[in-house]
Amino acid sequence: MGLYEQYLSLRIRRHDGEFPDHIALVITERDLLERDAYGTLTDFFAWAFEYATQVTVYVSVLDAAAVPALRRELETLEAPREVAVRGPDDRTPAEAPIRIGIGLGGKHEFTSAVRTLAEHVDDGQLAPEEIDDERVENHLVFPSEPDLVIKTGAERLSDFMIWQSVYSELYFTDVNWRDFRKRDFLRAVREYCNRSRRFGR
Repeated sequence: MGLYEQYLSLRIRRHDGEFPDHIALVITERDLLERDAYGTLTDFFAWAFEYATQVTVYVSVLDAAAVPALRRELETLEAPREVAVRGPDDRTPAEAPIRIGIGLGGKHEFTSAVRTLAEHVDDGQLAPEEIDDERVENHLVFPSEPDLVIKTGAERLSDFMIWQSVYSELYFTDVNWRDFRKRDFLRAVREYCNRSRRFGR
């Protein structure tokens, strides 16, 4: 670790606030075509688990045909914790410490949850008045809420985790994924620690 990274790490460790327990990262399929992109992702997991207990990665995809190849790569990725990978057609919740979504946008995920609840109402398992926030969340593929969402490359939101990230702290960096280093990650964590979270209040 370089001197600047050591300085940032020390500043974070001396901070009175809480560290982000769930960190989410938003990248694109094009980012994963860059040189050593998967190596950077492995490094990111190691950096994140110095602070967090859960990491979620969303890979936005323009070409749906790329999903199977990306999935094969990500399912065999060297990682420090168990990995659960989900694609656009998956409805099974991801419950591993590392959760990766490929082309699974928030609108699609939310629609799928609503459809499942509607099926339960239709077959008599559930009454309409029993549908509440908790039941919706229980049917999401990525059910837990991230504390910190890091978006690389541009100051532009994706529709990933639109339900779960409503109270998350968002951190945008203009650093592209190919140039993303530990210092960029530590800046995001430091920014998170310096913010006063309001949770919609």
